[in-house]
Amino acid sequence: MMAALLRTSDSAARPSASEYELYTTRLDLTPRAVAVLAELLSDDEQQRASHLVFHRERGRFIVARARLRQLLGARLGVSPASIEFSYGARGKPALAPRFAGSGVCFNVSHSEDVAVYGFARDREVGVDVEAVRELTDADEIAARCFSLRENEAYLALCARDRPLGFFNCWTRKEAFVKAVGEGLSHPLERFDVSLAPGEPARILRLGGGAAAAL
Repeated sequence: MMAALLRTSDSAARPSASEYELYTTRLDLTPRAVAVLAELLSDDEQQRASHLVFHRERGRFIVARARLRQLLGARLGVSPASIEFSYGARGKPALAPRFAGSGVCFNVSHSEDVAVYGFARDREVGVDVEAVRELTDADEIAARCFSLRENEAYLALCARDRPLGFFNCWTRKEAFVKAVGEGLSHPLERFDVSLAPGEPARILRLGGGAAAAL
């Protein structure tokens, strides 16, 4: 399950499908493939990888970062290893200032062995991916984190549809707050998203700080 939302400088502007891209990849590769991809990482990234205790998590980190570098390199016309990053106040990654003229914006999310990358031109993008599963505390999380409207829509679902409805809502909200660069520090109850299975992914309401973020 994944969601992608865009942030634009003009709230009336709606991007067409051609203005952004989503790319999905698997992260569990052979040790040989991981070793080859590790050569694309910066010294800082390799150090971060070395601090991961579990072999599988270390490999997934390496593949996720290397694939991001490859995808950005293809869009910028530079070698993957030469790409530099900067980070916002809340930790959102972006291209370093020397690449700012490209207008390329991106965001990354991963869950288990799946990574999703979102790309856009001259507009911020947020993506989130989660494995749909039953959570014993889903109702409590929804009551605490969803808006009143979202929680009512979630509780109205039949028991069979609630796991998908929950993660529809969660990934769409997460993608939005990542797009505005605030992460989970942004009040989640200040905006509404669609969540019913089969319903298109949409922002239904922006209020307070959420509207100002756009």
